[in-house]
Amino acid sequence: MVGITEPLITVITPTHNRRETVLRAVESVLSQSMPRLEHIVVDDGSTDGTEASLARIRDPRLIYVGAKWRGANAARNAGIERARAPVVTFLDSDDVYLPHRLERTLSWFEDNPALQVLISSFVSLKSNRATNCVNREVFLSPTMLERALVAQTIFIAGSAITARREALLGIGGYDSDITRMQDRELLLRLARRFGAQLSGDMDWTKYNSENSISGRRDGYVEAYANLMGKHPHIARSYPHIPPYMISRQIIADILRGRIPEAIAGYMANRSSTALGYSLPELMHGYVRGRRWRRDLKKLGARPA
Repeated sequence: MVGITEPLITVITPTHNRRETVLRAVESVLSQSMPRLEHIVVDDGSTDGTEASLARIRDPRLIYVGAKWRGANAARNAGIERARAPVVTFLDSDDVYLPHRLERTLSWFEDNPALQVLISSFVSLKSNRATNCVNREVFLSPTMLERALVAQTIFIAGSAITARREALLGIGGYDSDITRMQDRELLLRLARRFGAQLSGDMDWTKYNSENSISGRRDGYVEAYANLMGKHPHIARSYPHIPPYMISRQIIADILRGRIPEAIAGYMANRSSTALGYSLPELMHGYVRGRRWRRDLKKLGARPA
């Protein structure tokens, strides 16, 4: 059995009552083509036998941390603090790495000592439908990374993010007050200091769980308002993007016949101090923001 005296990369997985899927995630890590790793599973108070199931895995590279962490972001931060490798990556408990994920990830950092952030591509599975989420292979400067994140022209997800541990510690890790869009919020803070390499390699699979917060149809506007409250400069620097994102969500709800959700979204916008857009402002922002976002797409994501 390979020891973990000097792991080259740390994988962090927060979990809560997902015993079966976290076992699948752990298996995908421990069977990687690159063995010099440690996998820290931070259990946020599971009551479904997760601890006992993981204890049966006799591999010193697997590190179980159990406690009550006040949510997934606090659990991720606990993992970052305990990480011993200079490079840290993440794997949600319902996702799976492909066998080459860590080997190819490390090669990016080994080939470029100045690289701080890597965002990979992935396959998204939802309702038996697979979608290839492929990013254009390009390095984005801090300014371009922020623009791509604001305009949402690149594919991102928690399990796609890898960064040097010192970079994550330098920005304070994940924000524990964010329960949705936490990956985008983390990357926005990283973009204040660093650029990011986008990789077109689809090296993991995203499983969209039924109980996933990010997959909920309701609450988007409230979550976006929270994000804008954390980053008020976005509305000043990109004035058409927030109303575009809000109006796009409202229009999508209307087209799908979710009229109560559309009304709730509009009212949540109006009552938010970070948003508060009127109907004319939303309409104007939708037209301008859509055009600006379209012009940026060529610098980020491309359809597979």
